[in-house]
Amino acid sequence: MFGLPFVDLFVICIYFTVIIGIGFWSMRRISNQEDFFLAGRRSGKILQTFAAFGQATSSENAVGVTTTTFTNGAGGIWSTLLMLFATPMYWITSLWFRRLRIMTMGDFFEDRYGSQRMAATYAVIGCFCMMVNIALGFNAMTKTIVAITPKSVEQYSEAELYEYNKAVELEKLEAADYSALSETEKSRLNTLQLQNPSKIFPHVSESVIIWVVCLIVMLYAITGGLEAAFISDLIQGIFIIILSIILLPFAWAKISDIFGGDSMFDAFRIIHERLPESFFDIFGSPASIDFTWYYIAAAAFMATTTVVMTPNMLVTTAAAKDELSARIGFTSGNYMKRFCTILWGMLGLAAIVLYHDSINNPDMVWGYATLDLLGPLNIGLVGLMIACLMAALMSTADCLMLTASSLIIRNLYRPLFPNLSERHYVFFGRIAGAVVVIGGALIATQFDSILAMIKLVWEFNIIVAASFWLGIKWRRATRKAAWASILTALMLFSVGSIFTPVIFPGLRTNDYLLKMTNPKPLERVFVAHETDVEQRNAEIAKWEKLKTEGYEMGGRPIPLEVGESYIKIDKLPKKAIFWTQGIRANEDGIKYGKGMLNLELIAIEKMGFDLSKNSYALNETIRVLIRTLTPFLILLLVSLVTAPDDKKRLDRFFVKMKTPVNPDPEIDEREMELSYQNPNRFDHIKLFPNTDWELNKWNKVDAIGFLLSLMVLVSIILLLKILVSIGG
Repeated sequence: MFGLPFVDLFVICIYFTVIIGIGFWSMRRISNQEDFFLAGRRSGKILQTFAAFGQATSSENAVGVTTTTFTNGAGGIWSTLLMLFATPMYWITSLWFRRLRIMTMGDFFEDRYGSQRMAATYAVIGCFCMMVNIALGFNAMTKTIVAITPKSVEQYSEAELYEYNKAVELEKLEAADYSALSETEKSRLNTLQLQNPSKIFPHVSESVIIWVVCLIVMLYAITGGLEAAFISDLIQGIFIIILSIILLPFAWAKISDIFGGDSMFDAFRIIHERLPESFFDIFGSPASIDFTWYYIAAAAFMATTTVVMTPNMLVTTAAAKDELSARIGFTSGNYMKRFCTILWGMLGLAAIVLYHDSINNPDMVWGYATLDLLGPLNIGLVGLMIACLMAALMSTADCLMLTASSLIIRNLYRPLFPNLSERHYVFFGRIAGAVVVIGGALIATQFDSILAMIKLVWEFNIIVAASFWLGIKWRRATRKAAWASILTALMLFSVGSIFTPVIFPGLRTNDYLLKMTNPKPLERVFVAHETDVEQRNAEIAKWEKLKTEGYEMGGRPIPLEVGESYIKIDKLPKKAIFWTQGIRANEDGIKYGKGMLNLELIAIEKMGFDLSKNSYALNETIRVLIRTLTPFLILLLVSLVTAPDDKKRLDRFFVKMKTPVNPDPEIDEREMELSYQNPNRFDHIKLFPNTDWELNKWNKVDAIGFLLSLMVLVSIILLLKILVSIGG
């Protein structure tokens, strides 16, 4: 049934029953908005740790890292590990979020800048961001389940068989020596690469999978609120750890079995013998399509800047019962994810050895590996893997749904309909949550690339990041400057990018905008591994075959031996410059741009720079830096030429940020009243007295916690380096 044995379906059904039961059990404890949206602010360190781990770890993380590692080598791990450099900051920012004493990030803009409209604007931006995050999880999960539940070729429909045959034709053309192809074959190869036909079709359609999981998320999270989400996150966090480990020993064992290893641990040596050296460069190879060292650096800078603006970060930390629970829970939970990320990357490297000639869609690597490695055992492990993936998705989706729901109710609905009962707001919060999850499911159907969605998530919050960072630490940041920064970034990097092609659909087929990168060939010296020798032998066999068939050929490729130094020339594939989801071709071979339009790169090109000469990674680096820095420059400049905001409001805001949170709500309220009556109460801890900069001196907890966090960061990089080097 559905392409799965009964034992796997049984495991999945048991999991769903438990999760839905948690939601209905938690429903009894909800009496107001704080109970529903923030679990009554009663979460301790353990629950906070798994809540942070669960909301940060969705199915797209494991699947996405494996995908990008399969395509780019070890450097692809940074598609998710980029947030590693931001993690030590969580020790500081989680304290800020708990001291804000607010329910949503929208409340921050009302509190700091005195603008309900700005709070409402953030609510819209934040909700869209949450829906894209949910969509990303849906997309990764469905692609994996598609690979786990494939039809046989005999079961394909006529349309599926037609697309399958095109995928087979594409594989043959890609396997051939490009220089030996005729002009007709080269043109056909280019067209098929743009069409990207699928070779695998599931028993259950992707849309059905998305809507079933969508319904289950709504059932337990809408009924039970954030407490149900946190309790399920504790359970699902254990599932995610299982997910991170379960495939690796089977993959290593199979590599040893196929390639003559004596033990499972010989797999490390075999992986190094069979893969090119460039695949083990953890900071990105120059030949990498997506992840070079400079793109990793630029994207890490953006991620560190924007991650604090994700609305769920505040919700997770604000639900903690005290400051230390918020700091320990959020920081340790996210570091758990970083360790799991390394394991996902190791599976990606093993998958290259096992499946490099079997998979034409890297997004399906995880599912293909699951079916190949766990399926033959027939003991329910495939069902467990599907349950783990759904656990990873739902542990994130529930928190994101409730976060977006709280933004809608607190910053959009309540200002329009004030003074209604708590029961009324909770009821409409449940409806809003359902709308958000449904919106995420709809967005998931509009993307066919996990990496494209990951990049959208990284970049979207840059719209409001400058207003947060400068607003929380610089008194001189003004409301007018914040509006200027937000609206400029919104129009240039989001609304303009999305709607310009909608208003002018002819832009998608405009020849100038279909321009692609054409970087110079990259020449480097390597030591030949077994895969290099096999590839060269295949090139020689192809050359000899075509020669006997009468084709005009160049010089015969020179044979290689393992351990021999040789020169390798990499011709990086052409990629779209101006379209976020690349360039596609329809059935008639007509090319068109897909996704959003990169207006900033068009401006750079119009200034006289020929971006086609750059690598794709370099163009992406330029785009990321422009998007990250522009809002900060605008806010700084406009703040300096506009009048300061109301001093009384600023005094109340900044003294609140210096007042420690007391776990007892009544005592905490009394402390806040003392601070409001004396706004200079904590001025002695300012690092720069009598200035507009609200940088505070660190105490022992601040310093020791941050130092330990940095040590964990270094240990993770060292662990990655060691694991990638074993067997080399």
